[in-house]
Order: sequence, then structure tokens, then C-alpha cells
Amino acid sequence: MASLTEHSRLPGPTKRLRSLAREIYNTPGRTALLFLAAGLFIVIVLTAVMQVKLNAWNQPFYDAIERRNWNEFLHQLGVFFLLAAGLLVLNVAQTAANQLIRVRLRDLATRDLIGNWMTERRATRITRAGEIGVNPDQRIQSDAQTLTEYTTDLGIGLLQSTILLVSFVGVLWILSKDVVIPIGDRDLAIPGYMVWAALLYAASGSFISWRIGRPLVRLGTDRYAREAEFRAAVVQASQRAEGIALSNGEAGSRRVLVASLESLVAVLRQIAFARARLTWVTASYGWVGLVFPIIVAAPGYFAGRLTFGELMMVVGAFNQVQSSLRWFVDNTGTIADWRATLFRVMSFREALLGLDAVETVDGVIAREESANDRLVLDGVNVCTRHGTVALSDELVEVSPGERVLLLGQPGSGRTSFFLAIAGLWAHGSGRIAIPPDAEIAYLTQRPFLPAGTLREALAGAGSGATDDEGLRAALARVGLDRLADALDRAGRWDLELATSDQERLGYARLILAKPRWLVSDEGLDPTDDPNRALILSILSQELAETTIVNISQRREPTGFYTRVVELVSSDPGDRVVTACAAQMNESR
Repeated sequence: MASLTEHSRLPGPTKRLRSLAREIYNTPGRTALLFLAAGLFIVIVLTAVMQVKLNAWNQPFYDAIERRNWNEFLHQLGVFFLLAAGLLVLNVAQTAANQLIRVRLRDLATRDLIGNWMTERRATRITRAGEIGVNPDQRIQSDAQTLTEYTTDLGIGLLQSTILLVSFVGVLWILSKDVVIPIGDRDLAIPGYMVWAALLYAASGSFISWRIGRPLVRLGTDRYAREAEFRAAVVQASQRAEGIALSNGEAGSRRVLVASLESLVAVLRQIAFARARLTWVTASYGWVGLVFPIIVAAPGYFAGRLTFGELMMVVGAFNQVQSSLRWFVDNTGTIADWRATLFRVMSFREALLGLDAVETVDGVIAREESANDRLVLDGVNVCTRHGTVALSDELVEVSPGERVLLLGQPGSGRTSFFLAIAGLWAHGSGRIAIPPDAEIAYLTQRPFLPAGTLREALAGAGSGATDDEGLRAALARVGLDRLADALDRAGRWDLELATSDQERLGYARLILAKPRWLVSDEGLDPTDDPNRALILSILSQELAETTIVNISQRREPTGFYTRVVELVSSDPGDRVVTACAAQMNESR
């Protein structure tokens, strides 16, 4: 079986970013993003024009200082404040555009991830795909946020640096004609001397920064993975706090949390040292950059070819060119984080899109829609982490109106067999033909109750009546009529309601949906006798025509089932078990 892991072969960063950009561009909300991007481009171009003017202002201003011309000095101060006011307006506009693009990008990127995750049952299928399926919440929420913010900031920074470079490189080239290097009695004039100096300075810094900062990409990927694991461990401990306290398990839980924290801290410590090493380069280049252009241009000034104002204009133009060229040096650490989050987000997205290809290769259970309105289990052999489980009969066909019990002992793999029928577990062999999903309801011991209004929890997907009268009647039928006035109250019903009441809410949902087929994983074996009597009553009355396939370890109630088929587990030493284990290891 094909593999879906964190380190699966994926395109490089450029192709991954292009793939994400293509999907974002194809979303309905792209128009607003394109308008924002166009407006931002105009603002950056205008900012570059104003900065060229500000750089040209250096010459008359510093020449006025050199000549001690008070009136010209005041005049140039007035010019400066006008330029500064214009740049201030443009800076505010650029910041606003930056923030709005961040929000829009995150909205579109996260919608794309949610759309690919919460469809075709991928949200649960990906959890069984190995490392890539661990902590999807981290990738969809935190990683997507980091990716879109870094993409916005780096993209705008790169665009601005490129425009400034184009704007000032010509200015610096022209100004370089007056910068000469005296050699004995002769003056050496190098065309574009200051431009070449800026290129050499920035290129050397970029190369050294890349060499030293390269490990940060891998460390960043490891860090986000450890952060996700630690957060998941804390959330799990919080959700199970009551059970931990009652079982005196605080010491054990504390050890688990501390071990997860230590794993995270170890990676953070490596990142700290890596960033410190990188800072030697970036900081030194920053400090040297303060005097480097003056040193390079000094021969022209001391030779009398440049006035003090012209020297400052050359220095200003050099700083703009050099700042644009050393964009990579200044952003090496951020680029490393950006690549790490891009890898995590896009590898997750690629894994989601690749699930179908992985689960349709040889060596997995074939699942198809039935052509004759029957549920067919043909030679189904389900691989679990502890062995295999199959039916005592090679071929089982369930016809409409039947009530079939698939009887299995504890630990025999009943839940895995249920998931295989539901299309959520593909490991194994054989063929499952099933009626259309719209006609089937799946029932577990504890139903899923989404956060939101009680009306939404009752309606579910594909439920029938959603009017108040129908909903209240269903609640009354299952003994939850006290909730009739809370239909439009939002809440966490999985936390507010007792387990038995959650089961009853699931029964009410079945009454509303009226499915033609019901596949249950011990859903007919509730926690207490009143609920057991209630669900059997519903199946005998409201759902009397519903076909039932129940997977359970209980034969009761006597006379309820039309047929009983046993689930058979393979011996742990069986060759089939060994083959299954190899197949599952390959898929992970």
C-alpha cells in the first residue's frame, strides 16, 4: 500500500506555493484579494518614487549645512516635512493593505484546507494515514495562520525591495561616475563602482546567511510538530481531568506532559543556538553597513570630486540598493520558518488529496455502491493493529427489511469491521457493496453532537423534519421534552448532557432522519436498560421498515434478529496477520 507520511515526496517550495496560490486564485473570494494586491503595488511604487525624491533632497540639504546657508537650510526642512508627510500617508496605506491581505489570505487558505479535510470522510481517514494525520488542528489553524502571515510579509518585502532596487540602481550608477580611486598620480574610475560594491557586499552576506541559516528549515518543521504534540497532550489531559483525578493518575499524566514538553524544549534549544549563530552574520553585516558606503565613497569625497551633500546622496542611494539586495540576509530566519510551515501545510493538503489514490491500490478493501439494493460483504478480511477479523460466512448479503447481527467477542476487531463498512478503514481485502450513503445511518454508542444550537444537533446531515413541531415531537418521544424550549440555544451538548441523554438525542435524530438502512457499532447496546428498551421500541415502531446491521458482543434481545453471523479473529501467529501487519506498516 502506498505511503502517506510527513516526509513523502512532494514538490519544492516554489511549486508548493504555486499550487496553493492556484487554488486560492480559483476560490470565489479572489477578486477582493486581487484588488488589494493591485492597490498595494501602486502604493509601493509611489513610495519608491517618494524615496528617490527624498534621497535627492540629501544633496541640497547637506550642501546648505556645509555652506552654513540658514535660509536654504530652513527651505530644505520644509521640503523634508512635505516629503515625510507623503511617505507617512503611503506607509499607513501599505500597513492597512498588508493587514487586510493577511486576513484575506488566511481566510482563503484555511477555507481551502477545511474544504479538502472535511469532505469525503477524509477527516477521519487521514488519522489512519500515519504521521501526516497527527494533529490536523495545528496545521489548519496555527500553521495556516503562520504561513499566510509570513507569505504576506515576505512577499511585500521582496516586492518593495525589488522596486527600490530598480529605482535606485540607476541613480547609484550615475552617481558613481564621480567616485574615483586615486592610485599614485592617476585616478581610477570604475563604471558603476558603487553598484558593484553594493552587489558584492550583499551577495557575500546572503551566501553566508544561507549557509548558516539552512538548518533552521528542518528545525522549524520539527518545532511545529512538537508544538502540536504538546498542545494535543495538554488538551487531552484537560478533557480527561476528572478521570485522572479519580484514578490518582496525576503523577503519570504529569510525566507524559513533561516528557512532551522536554521534547519541544530540546528542539527550541537547537533553534536558539542556530539563531544565535545566524545573528553573528546578520548583526555584523548590519553594523558594518553603517560605514561601508562612506568608506567605499570616501576616495571621491577626499579627492574633491564630491561635495558633502553629494556624498550623502551617494551614501543614501547605496544604502537603498544594499538594503534591497540584502533582503535575504535580513529575512533568513523568517524564510526558514516560512518554508517549514509551507511544508507542513502543503504536505497535509497533498496527503488529503492523495488519500483516494492510496486507498484504491491493490491490497485494500474494495468499496462500491450496491447495484441491487443490498449490502454485500464478499470475502471481507479486515486488518487491525492486533490481527485480522472476518465473517464466518465467505459471502453475506443483507436484503431490505432484514435485521442482522454480526457477533464478535471483545477485542475481536468489531469497531474496525464497522469502520470498514462505513468506508473509514481500508486495510484488508475483499469487497463491500453498500446502498447509497444518503439512505444509510451509522450509529455508535456515543453519537456525535456538533457544537451549536440544539436544532442543528438534532437536524444533522440528511435529517427529515426540521420544523419546531417535528423536532419537539422527536424530543418528547425519547424523553427529552424538557429541551423543547432550547432548540435555538447554542451550546456544547456533548459536555452539557449526560451520556444517556446524548444517546437519546441520537435516537431522536434517527426518528427525524428515517434511514432505510442502519449500521450500528454496539449502538443498540446503550449504557442503561431504559435506553435499551427505548431504542428497541423505536426500531419496532418508527423505524420498523429500516434494515439493521448491528455489530455487537451481545445476542440480546432474543428474537429481534433475523440472522446472526459471527466475526472470526485470526490467530496472532497466522500468516495473514503477518501480511496485514506489513501492509499497515507500509501505509504508515
